[in-house]
Amino acid sequence: MKKLLALVLSALVLTSLLVGCGSTESKKADVKVVTTIFPIYDWVREIAQDDADINLDLLLDNGVDLHSYQPSAKDIVDISDCDIFIYVGGESDKWVDDTLKQANNKNMTVLNLMDILGDKAKEEEVKEGMQADEDEHEKGEEHKEGEEEHEYDEHVWLSLKNSSLIVDKIAEALGKVDTQHAIDFTANADAYKGKLTELDKQYQDAVDKASVKTLLFGDRFPFRYLTDDYKLDYYAAFVGCSAETEASFETITFLAGKADELQLKAIMQIETSDGSIAKTVRDNTKTKDQTILTLDSLQSVTSERAKNGETYLSIMTANLDVLKEALA
Repeated sequence: MKKLLALVLSALVLTSLLVGCGSTESKKADVKVVTTIFPIYDWVREIAQDDADINLDLLLDNGVDLHSYQPSAKDIVDISDCDIFIYVGGESDKWVDDTLKQANNKNMTVLNLMDILGDKAKEEEVKEGMQADEDEHEKGEEHKEGEEEHEYDEHVWLSLKNSSLIVDKIAEALGKVDTQHAIDFTANADAYKGKLTELDKQYQDAVDKASVKTLLFGDRFPFRYLTDDYKLDYYAAFVGCSAETEASFETITFLAGKADELQLKAIMQIETSDGSIAKTVRDNTKTKDQTILTLDSLQSVTSERAKNGETYLSIMTANLDVLKEALA
């Protein structure tokens, strides 16, 4: 009996050790990924799929958009200890450099979308009729003596073509940190890129069939990458990163005149707009009967919306439906 008890105790000790080893390995395998905006968050979800080793956080999770976001103390701690941090890298992310300098994890993998795109990143464009920001005017005054400062359009995720390039880099980064699942990440990324390519073709087909090739925004314009992809023209009240909320009489008059000249049936706005500028533009056209349509720039999607089934692809597909109506 004593021998049997000793054997049972030995077995229990061995089992305990094995379980302990197993839990230690599991803990080591956990990969903490922190992303700033929803498109990046969703791309990581698509690449990782149901891999339990990936712990994923979305920082911009309360509906605030990229341009007005400032990290909380908790956000800074989350970034400091993560294994992979992925952010856009434009003008709105100036806070990142100081945050990374203070990070605890000095071996952190950092992905900057603007760096990934390289020369595919576009300088912010000021089109005819656009209203200049107050701070943009001040910058111009500061640099007028030959010292030129370039500001890049940071809304790179609104190009399906760009998204495919970025998805590859994310899969590569995940695979280097979690080597056990590297093959799965690559396979998942390839399958997802196929969906991006298919949607890209649907956009091109819609534009090819469209009778109108110009969009008019009574709002900020974050869709330059999208319009450039399909060679669409556009007019807008403000540039994509503008902080302005009120349009001047001259801007309203110009946009209303363009809507009349081009016989546009729709005036556009983005998802965070209160619609006042678009409606004022419409009220100043000759016909005053344009439809107000909304394109989602995916800048303020929350994880709650993600839990309810919204994805980068589902929102971009919904945008395609809106685009078809605008170009009809």
